[in-house]
Amino acid sequence: MAFIIKRREALLGGASVLAMGLAMARQATGQDIPKGDVKAPNLPIEKGATLRLIRPAKFVEPDEVIFRANSAKFAKEFGVEVKVDLVGWEDITQQTAVSANTGAGPDVIIGWAESPHIYADKVLELSDIAEYLGKKYGGWSFLGEKYGKKAKTNNWIGLPMGGSGGPLVYRVSALKEAGHDKVPTDHAGLLKLCQDLKKINKPAGFALGNAVGDANGFANWMLWSHGATLVDEEGKVTLNSKETINALKFVKELYPTFIPGTMSWNDISNNRAYASKELFFTANGVSLYFALKNDPATKEVADDTMHANLVQGVATSAPMSATVLNGMVLKHTKYPNAAKAYLTYMMEAEQYDPWLTGCLGYWAHPLKAYAKSKVWASDPKIAIFRDTMDNKYWTGYKGPITQAAGTVQAEYIMVQMFASVASGAATPEDAAKEAERRTKRYYR
Repeated sequence: MAFIIKRREALLGGASVLAMGLAMARQATGQDIPKGDVKAPNLPIEKGATLRLIRPAKFVEPDEVIFRANSAKFAKEFGVEVKVDLVGWEDITQQTAVSANTGAGPDVIIGWAESPHIYADKVLELSDIAEYLGKKYGGWSFLGEKYGKKAKTNNWIGLPMGGSGGPLVYRVSALKEAGHDKVPTDHAGLLKLCQDLKKINKPAGFALGNAVGDANGFANWMLWSHGATLVDEEGKVTLNSKETINALKFVKELYPTFIPGTMSWNDISNNRAYASKELFFTANGVSLYFALKNDPATKEVADDTMHANLVQGVATSAPMSATVLNGMVLKHTKYPNAAKAYLTYMMEAEQYDPWLTGCLGYWAHPLKAYAKSKVWASDPKIAIFRDTMDNKYWTGYKGPITQAAGTVQAEYIMVQMFASVASGAATPEDAAKEAERRTKRYYR
């Protein structure tokens, strides 16, 4: 079985992280995961079946190693050759588009949350395997179901495999030095905290470049915490609102407190800055903490690190979503049963629990039974990530997840709206109007 890796350099692939992840994975057999007595769907493997798959590159080393091992187990047990290509986070969106639109390329894509919805007419329905897995493993989480089902239907077109949460990450000592004993819950408190951190030369920083996870996460957080939305429940564009203007004005004030360079940050930039002690307050997945914890050179930083929910502002709950891996089977595949059998196999406890555990909870589970995984009790600092997939916000909130919602996210329309105001290139009013114009190109 071949694996081809095409990706940017990883920060979080150190030998100690890998060793620790693999050691934990060996202890995770799936036996502790509660399972219902449910008959699996009948998926006779096609004669001579082979599969090619693409998915985002690792962010923690065990992710790739265990994913490979599970794929190899499937290949051996089912007699299906599996070829997996790992591609860069920014690259997979383009490769998904090419494959879906040309009807050629991989049989299976484990892409981003919105991908099956962007190409809903290009993918196979997965209701049989999704319903089986849901019944067996205690039901799907909120975001699992939200991203799995086609809008306004009960038809599954994606199979969410995990989600990376992005809560606040901060140095406890820096907050104390700046005169704060905890992260505030209101915007005024957040601004004051960041200003105080700047004064002691231990600044905050959030991505404003075209970063799949971090920048979209920051833009969405700012919108939702101010009560703003991209669209309403019916999909009518609501972006150009007083709430959005307020969010833009706030980021205009907040941006001067940031570490230099955030306008060009990708998804690994804040990891590097935090690990090198240039950054003291940001938002990130669990991968950063575990990389710090398992590198002797940065263990002191890990010991001083804590997580907190994103500042809520006027939102009714923590304004957080997740960067979700969403599996889909392309209609052009010659081997649909093999493809669906593969995705099902990867979600079964014997494979999934070691992957979840070895990834250190980085891709938090979408099936509720995996809340019982021992990984969540392995370190109290990661408990905040356990319920990542039950956050109540999603791409295109408050509307349906559609091709338009996914495209607006992929085009970084909201990120660029905030960046233009933060940089002084546009007023809040002009930026909101331009973002509304761009958004309406897709919401028709």
